[in-house]
Amino acid sequence: MSIATLTQKGQTTIPIQIRTYLDIHPGDKLEFFIDNDGRVVVSPLTVEVTQLKGLLLKPKKIISIEKMNQAIKTSGGQHEGN
Repeated sequence: MSIATLTQKGQTTIPIQIRTYLDIHPGDKLEFFIDNDGRVVVSPLTVEVTQLKGLLLKPKKIISIEKMNQAIKTSGGQHEGN
């Protein structure tokens, strides 16, 4: 068990054993929440939503929902190997 002290500003130092276990480093963001049993859970926030921007490529050709639905009907919803 590790013990840490809370400063007047609400700050604390996370013990090295915990930082090593979570593989967290200075500047990393942490998520805090209370689980159903009333325990505080801390976990590293691995990816910010803003970092996902541009991850997916824009489609080369825009297809309407109607055309997608028609293509599904035409193919009978079959996959290769059926």
